[in-house]
This record gives sequence, C-alpha cells and structure tokens, in this order.
Amino acid sequence: AVSGISGSDGIIIVDHGSRRRESNLMLDDFVSMFREKTKYAIVEPAHMELAEPSIKNAFDSCVRRGAKCVVVSPFFLFPGRHWHKDIPSLTAEAAKEHPGVPYMITAPLGLHELLVDVVKDRIRYCLSHVAGEEGECSVCAGTGKCRLYD
Repeated sequence: AVSGISGSDGIIIVDHGSRRRESNLMLDDFVSMFREKTKYAIVEPAHMELAEPSIKNAFDSCVRRGAKCVVVSPFFLFPGRHWHKDIPSLTAEAAKEHPGVPYMITAPLGLHELLVDVVKDRIRYCLSHVAGEEGECSVCAGTGKCRLYD
C-alpha cells in the first residue's frame, strides 16, 4: 500500500495553461511555494495546453531527476473533461516512454474544506486593501481591479 510521498516520487502540478505569460508564471510561483513548504524533492509544473512545460516534458523531467513513481495533481477546482479525459490521456502518452515508472492522477481540489479558509482569507485581504489597511496583493498588483465599484 502506498501512503504519503516518498523521496523517489515525482509530483507534477498541472493547470490548464494560458496564452497569457503572467498566468503561466503564477503556476511556477505556486510550485515554488509548494516545494518550499512540503520539502518534496521532485516537483514540476505543467500546463495541459497552450504553454510549456507540457505534461510530457514534466514527466520526462521527473524521471530524469530520479522519480520512480509520478503523481500528477490537477490544479483545478472541480472534476470535468480535463480530469476525466485530457489529463489521463496526456499522462498515459508521456508514461509510454518510461516503462516501469507507474503514475497516478489525484483528484482535483474539489470541495476541500481548507479552500473555505483560502477564499475567506482572500476576501478579508481584499476588503482590507479597499479600506486602505493593506497594499495590493500579488494577484491584483498594478491591475487596478481590487477596488470598490459603485
């Protein structure tokens, strides 16, 4: 039975991918935070489409770095076509080149109760910014979007 991540597991955190460079760079920042906070040795970002690295390139990189098993974690809120079809298909294609390296695809974020805390914290911060008590967060910085419309 597998429980927990071992030092020889590779993790791929995969999002949709965007034509906007800034959106793709946010996944890199998230992966850096994830790597730092979890101390997992092999963590790679991947975009399902429209941008590099692809799932295939991330899978290759995990194996090159010594992964004996690859865990693909969809950075999506809810299960949909991408989780049911696209990610499994792209991952299976990537895995063909690495026989003997098993992989799994985790559930998306879904109705995880910690997401309530994340949303509550985001709302609190934005309200504090509008009240002049906090600076802009990194998501809104320079966009002028974090304001009260009337």
